[in-house]
Amino acid sequence: MGQFPNEKRKRYFNTLSNYTSGKFQNILPTPALLEGQSMTKLLFQTLCKIENVTPKLPIPFVVTDLKNLQPKENTLVWFGHSSYFIQIDGKKFLVDPVFSGNASPMPGSIKAFSGSDHYKPEDMPDIDVLLISHDHWDHLDYSTVQSLKDKVGKVICGLGTGQHFEYWGWEPEKIIEKNWWESIDLSDGFKITLTPARHFSGRLLNRNISLWTSFVLQTPSKKLFLGGDSGYGNHFTEIGEKYGPFDLAVMECGQYNEKWPYIHSLPEQIIQEVQELKAKNFIPVHNSKFKLAQHPWFEPLELVSKYAEENSIPVTHPMIGEKVNLDQLGEVTWKKWWQDLM
Repeated sequence: MGQFPNEKRKRYFNTLSNYTSGKFQNILPTPALLEGQSMTKLLFQTLCKIENVTPKLPIPFVVTDLKNLQPKENTLVWFGHSSYFIQIDGKKFLVDPVFSGNASPMPGSIKAFSGSDHYKPEDMPDIDVLLISHDHWDHLDYSTVQSLKDKVGKVICGLGTGQHFEYWGWEPEKIIEKNWWESIDLSDGFKITLTPARHFSGRLLNRNISLWTSFVLQTPSKKLFLGGDSGYGNHFTEIGEKYGPFDLAVMECGQYNEKWPYIHSLPEQIIQEVQELKAKNFIPVHNSKFKLAQHPWFEPLELVSKYAEENSIPVTHPMIGEKVNLDQLGEVTWKKWWQDLM
């Protein structure tokens, strides 16, 4: 379950402008539901039958030996949902790994789609930096991070999230917690900056006692935007103006609902976000592994790829496990693999 931030952390949080009344705050007012909606009404709507919320066939995947990549390969490998690996300019990063086959504290309640859970902690090489965008179950998985403990050099996360790692026995020296707009110099031309997202946090009933975040990863050769869960907001423009243009943006695209538009972007909003970030290319993630919303499982990929084409924005959509060459972005024509399962 993790642990609430301790008193030392909370005393510091109380000095921050984005922390009020014991909770972190979004830049814009962010209700959980659209005005006029209620949780009771929403729960009743989830009882309505919707076709294709889970795939009828196993999700296809590619087996990539991550432990034996060529040292000079600059590559990204997506594992489904929001978990992905980046090797770039000689360093290895792992983002929001969930390899337990489950996205809930109740085992078996939100199971990974068939075929989407091939990759496990034992398939990971040593990781220089583990990045955690926030502490929701589908982004911070206890069994996964515990299995990776001896492989990880540093953990970088938003304020308060490090408390979970300390509670689980991680060495405090390994954990770096920061607020939005704060940066970590990793030396050798690498820098990570925490940037805002419009979302929320919480592993139990208490929301927003730790910070949710996106990341800007600057390396000797590339600039990447690594988006955590987020609804649309003016922070995309600000990030683009401060840090863009980006070679690639990894965008959360899936598990949305028109009834909760402030905490997860709709596919048409992703295109505007990519434009405001000044990203030359993007990868839509947060899909194809877990059912967390009442839309067809393939809809996020189908719609966002359509909108990208209509707006002449290059989009990258690999299969799970398929290598994305970060030095050839925009030079590859990607198969719309999900259409074979529709």
